[in-house]
Amino acid sequence: MTGRRDVLLMRNTLPKSRVAIGVAIAVGVLLGCVFAFLFPHGLFLPTPILTHTISKSDNAQVASASCESSERMNMLKSEFVAASEKNAELKKQIRELTERVKLAEQRKDQAQKQVLVLGKQHKAGRFGTVKGLRTNPTIAPDESVNPRLGKILEKVAVQRELIVALANSNVKDMLEVWFTNIKRVGITNYLVVALDEEIARFCESKVVPVYKRDPDVGIDSVARTGGNHAVSGLKFRVLREFLQLGYSVLLSDVDIVYLQNPFHYIYRDSDVESMTDGHNNMTAYGYNDVFDEPAMGWARYAHTMRIWVYNSGFFYIRPTIPSIELLDRVASRLSREPNSWDQAVFNEELFKPSHPGYDGLHAARRTMDFYLFMNSKVLFKTVRKDAKLSKFKPVIVHVNYHPDKLPRMKAIVEFYVKGKKDALEAFPDGSDW
Repeated sequence: MTGRRDVLLMRNTLPKSRVAIGVAIAVGVLLGCVFAFLFPHGLFLPTPILTHTISKSDNAQVASASCESSERMNMLKSEFVAASEKNAELKKQIRELTERVKLAEQRKDQAQKQVLVLGKQHKAGRFGTVKGLRTNPTIAPDESVNPRLGKILEKVAVQRELIVALANSNVKDMLEVWFTNIKRVGITNYLVVALDEEIARFCESKVVPVYKRDPDVGIDSVARTGGNHAVSGLKFRVLREFLQLGYSVLLSDVDIVYLQNPFHYIYRDSDVESMTDGHNNMTAYGYNDVFDEPAMGWARYAHTMRIWVYNSGFFYIRPTIPSIELLDRVASRLSREPNSWDQAVFNEELFKPSHPGYDGLHAARRTMDFYLFMNSKVLFKTVRKDAKLSKFKPVIVHVNYHPDKLPRMKAIVEFYVKGKKDALEAFPDGSDW
């Protein structure tokens, strides 16, 4: 009985407890709402002074951090610009050093390459049958030196060779005679290196292959305003890229009239094959010049070898190490000796032998036939006055001995192309001044 009574008591007490708990919760929520309404910022507020101090401190820290951040950004930008400039300079130095290393390696290996060309060592043959190596191997093309020029040469060159002329607006009229006769002969592998915008536009209007170089302060100042000799000196720097790209170049001044295709008459067995300023067999190909000094008595006669210079306005140059070394030597000397004549320097570097304190250039060279590749002294002093020689048609005529270039060029066209027999008669052998 007692157990049943306890159970009934518990059943009667549970509903009352639940009601009490619900009332307590309701009262708590109500009191919370009242306090929230009366004290929206809480019962325990920080003092106004502390809050203000902290706020000012935070603002100062934020401002300071912002200022430091801005200064840091400017500093980083400055460092980045300086690093970029330094990086560009280092890249340039690396390219130059890489190029020097390549040339050094190629030069170092040249003897080995010649051995490979010759094959294994052989004993000398019978008397009169031994011949030395005449033709140096060409270099491996390096397309990285000037990709834009490389693409042009791929289109223009024939069998990796072409005629190249440098021109600015000072020689515009001669240039037109030059390329008009090249076209007439049927030569397609030629290119004009335009030294100013006017010539570039002129060539494009005449459908003449043209290459406008990238800006270069050292070259452009001379290129825009230089005369014939000044512009002529630039070719040794400009031609280097052609050779590095693996192309043989027939370098041509613009005071030249083309009457036949010169590529049909080139031997291609030497590093440099050049026309001569000589006017007969002796002066063109060399002779024994005897120097007389009577005071020496029995030894009064000293024998010397003489040859008239190669013409630096018309020569064929192959892409070999000696050829590139020649261009470098001439360009370097002309930069150090601005008053030197490029043709004199060209010949000195090509012919001077090694001696104490000087290493000569080991380049193979060939002199062109002076009747086929004719200078204007040969034409006006000899050929035009000879009935047989005047019937012979040369490959080119270079008006290098006379300052009145344009009228003589036109007269040469009249004589050889149009058959006008008296076209050359009005001109003197030399010049009037």
